[in-house]
Amino acid sequence: MIKTCETCACAEPATEAELLARLDETIADYRRVPGALIPVLQIAQGIFGYLPDSALYRIATGLGKSYSEVAGVVGFYNFFSTTPRGRHTIRVCLGTACYVRGSKRVLESFKHTLGIDVGETTPNRQFSLEVARCLGACGIAPACLVDDTVHQSIRPNQIPDILQKYE
Repeated sequence: MIKTCETCACAEPATEAELLARLDETIADYRRVPGALIPVLQIAQGIFGYLPDSALYRIATGLGKSYSEVAGVVGFYNFFSTTPRGRHTIRVCLGTACYVRGSKRVLESFKHTLGIDVGETTPNRQFSLEVARCLGACGIAPACLVDDTVHQSIRPNQIPDILQKYE
């Protein structure tokens, strides 16, 4: 018997109904677990890639919470996103050391090259752009983080080369 792959790019994308069904299974597993809201939100974000309103309403109803409580938690933690995210997240450090060494120009170069602003995602959903207050990389400033990789001593003219590594 031939099995089809459900999690790789070779499979057709799941419909919203199928994603909500997966979320319903998660909610059922966590319904009686104290403190379940954050783990369910994390799993939901993994299922959808972000947290659409339909998922937030489903979580609120399934866990017996108000929509405002669920949305409040999502809004409080910057890990959660209510907009679709790119495959790669770029965080440009604007901490003091990076800022003094030119991270503002680096950020402007990312914005110009990608054609998006901070908090946005490229139309092809390849990149999302964010700022960080400090990456703890002051000695190698200015720095940015692409996914989990730190890029150090960046100059604006290096941005196309950095992005090419992730396309």
